[in-house]
Amino acid sequence: MRFISSYTPSVSVDISISFLYIYSPTASSHKNNAFPPTPSAMNGLSPHLRYPSQTQTKTLNKRNAFSHSSNGGGATLRAKPTGADFSCSSDDKDTIKKDSKPMSKVVDGGDGGDRFAKKNHDWKSLIDKAYFMRWRTEDVSGVFRHHPIPCVFAACVLFFMGVEYTLRMIPYSSPPFDLGFVATVSLNRILASRPFLNNFLAGLNTVFVGMQTAYILGTWLLEGRPRATISALFMFTCRGILGYVTQLPVPQDFLGSGVDFPVGNVSFFLFYSGHVAASVIASIDMKRMQRWELAWTFDLLNLLQVVRLLSTRGHYTIDLVVGVGAGILFDSMAGKYLEGKKKEAAGGTNKGYGALYSL
Repeated sequence: MRFISSYTPSVSVDISISFLYIYSPTASSHKNNAFPPTPSAMNGLSPHLRYPSQTQTKTLNKRNAFSHSSNGGGATLRAKPTGADFSCSSDDKDTIKKDSKPMSKVVDGGDGGDRFAKKNHDWKSLIDKAYFMRWRTEDVSGVFRHHPIPCVFAACVLFFMGVEYTLRMIPYSSPPFDLGFVATVSLNRILASRPFLNNFLAGLNTVFVGMQTAYILGTWLLEGRPRATISALFMFTCRGILGYVTQLPVPQDFLGSGVDFPVGNVSFFLFYSGHVAASVIASIDMKRMQRWELAWTFDLLNLLQVVRLLSTRGHYTIDLVVGVGAGILFDSMAGKYLEGKKKEAAGGTNKGYGALYSL
């Protein structure tokens, strides 16, 4: 029995099993009878070299994917190819070695060097095609000349990175530091010493809040334009969620008033300012409708409102700044919402609520 194999997955395998079967004159009758013959009929060969039975041969073929063929007096079992790299070759050792793949290629997936080179080529190609590789000197200078605002913001990022990493943190036992409070210390003292003035300004601020509310609701109920109303609904809902999630402490030197909104200042969310956000929503709608005088009036009143809220410590500076951003953000969100509803109405999915879908 001759067995030739290789340890690599893709080598050619040629297994040739030959059994020399010598019949004695008394054993010739076994050719057409029981199979395999008895040891005495094998002319002295060991029992483990007996020719396998047909059932055993089929089982062997099925388990190992071998095909059986007879050639003269012997039987040849050849492994069936299982992949594109498999080939049945001759018994010559040099031929088998030539057809076999090196072990290094088998370990790294079959094409180790080629795959590594291709990966490096992809990275090099990506870098060569990068946008900044095509920059010239005039292009870099043109960024500062044609885009000064983003360049200023880039410088601010670097500056505040230095500030943040060298800043002394406020201890938990101290009140928050607010630059707006520092800038309005004198106004806070004036209002604290004059309660009547504080109540008067609080009353005017409450009137301004009523003006905002009347305009925002009027754009929908009177003009049929619900965008400002939807913006306010989005804004106050988000304010309620954030205000409850993070409940900031009431600032020191807070000056409340019985005529301020909410009435009596019993309790309210500090983050973020609904006064400022609603005013921004109303102003944006006025500008959209080209009501410029009214819009500038609201902006001026909103600025005075910011100064008063800082002076009375009714809000932190961050509450007021985020209020401006919230007004802009939720007006944009309401616009996108109504655009989607308008497309639904044009597509026939509107059930008849035309006033809610109009812009």
